[in-house]
Amino acid sequence: MDSATADVSAAGHSPAEAAPAGRRPMSARLRAPGLDPYWLGAVLFVLYTILSVSRHLRMLTMSWDLGIFEQAIRAYAHFQAPIADLKGPGTNVLGDHFSPVTALIAPLYRVFPTPITLLVVQAALFALSAVPVTRLAAHLLGRGRGLAIGIAYGLSWGVQRAVDFDFHEIAFAMPLLAFSLEALVRRRWTAAVLWAAPLVLVKEDLGVTIATIGVVIIVRLRGTGRDPRATALATGLVTFGLAATALALGVIIPGFNSSGSYDYWNKLSGDAGPAPTIPLDTAVRTLAWTLLPTTGLLALRSPVLLVALPTLGWRFVSHDDHFWGTDWHYSAVLMPIVFIALTDALAKARATGRPWLRRYAHQLPAAVLAAALALTASLPLYSLTMPDTYRIPESVKATERLFDRIPDNATVEADITPISRLVQRCRVFWIGGTQGIVPDYIALRIGDGRTANDLVEDARTRHPGATFTVLGTESGFAVLRHVG
Repeated sequence: MDSATADVSAAGHSPAEAAPAGRRPMSARLRAPGLDPYWLGAVLFVLYTILSVSRHLRMLTMSWDLGIFEQAIRAYAHFQAPIADLKGPGTNVLGDHFSPVTALIAPLYRVFPTPITLLVVQAALFALSAVPVTRLAAHLLGRGRGLAIGIAYGLSWGVQRAVDFDFHEIAFAMPLLAFSLEALVRRRWTAAVLWAAPLVLVKEDLGVTIATIGVVIIVRLRGTGRDPRATALATGLVTFGLAATALALGVIIPGFNSSGSYDYWNKLSGDAGPAPTIPLDTAVRTLAWTLLPTTGLLALRSPVLLVALPTLGWRFVSHDDHFWGTDWHYSAVLMPIVFIALTDALAKARATGRPWLRRYAHQLPAAVLAAALALTASLPLYSLTMPDTYRIPESVKATERLFDRIPDNATVEADITPISRLVQRCRVFWIGGTQGIVPDYIALRIGDGRTANDLVEDARTRHPGATFTVLGTESGFAVLRHVG
């Protein structure tokens, strides 16, 4: 069998479909992705960047995470320990989560010391993850269906929610997972292992995900003949992943944690009293969102889907209800897994003896793309069609001027919105989390019918013996100054 005929047969076509000698077979031409994965990644990068940066410029930051990561990366950029005072004065973030991979952003941050640097890097990482997803789908299914899968992935609700949620370290996991699983499906075992291994530097729980990738490789090796080297690689990956997680949870994180423990165990065990558990309807709803609009449930036919189990497992076992649903960034790492599992299942379905399954698989890429486009009307990227997305309100500009009155290198106690405006030039603490340090300034939102003078009284309660005065108010925010 010549190489062209072998290529066609491997894709589920008969040798009779091969082109005459000297010409590429039609199926091979259809499978060639060309530059599609790369221009799609470039377009997604632009969309994700505009979404993230426009939200930041309009002061729509959703949590303190952006500030925490910026504090750590700012420290890395100056060759210091990754201290995040927002988690408590002097807190080393490696004692919270083991995510040293974020140090890779430090050189860029040193040149561009702004939270926008983090948002742009995250947009690039998310967009990069679309390249292997699209490339694999085009290779196995043809260029058109591959592009449909790639666009559906880029617009998937899990990715959009994560882009919309400021910054998180899981951005690094997205391309690593996608490249590893692409290599796994294409039976490039060494590449699959090498792409998976760095996930241990992204977050402590991903070691179990790495181990599961090793298990899936072993499953894929069954029935393909003996391959001792691939088996050894997969077994080593399982051992490495489990050992890395055990080391991070049992040694590294407690070693950097002031209490000598891993703080998130209480999200699994509960602090005291009856701990909440995930309601059945919430679990079903999250699973349905994860598998139905993204894969039409066909991903269930691929062993690649096993890689999603560790993430779903710790989320559903947790007693923190933030982990249970479809908000925030927690489902992002599931998206490369489910779309590559879908691609794997679609390729296998083409050779099935069940006509209904072949017909379903044939139409599914278009259906998944249509679902992604339809859902986008209620997801963050839809805001890019609205003119207000590109306008910075005068109230935001006025609030920026108020925050600019706080001098560089001051100590500041703040809530969510001021954090991302001040971290790059001040030492910032979370409101109520200064642990005895009296800040030079306090920057807070005024709400619930309260006044700036009420905030002065609250500051006196939090910092007995200290006196604060109102430096200024603007558009629902107040800045207090310590005067004695």
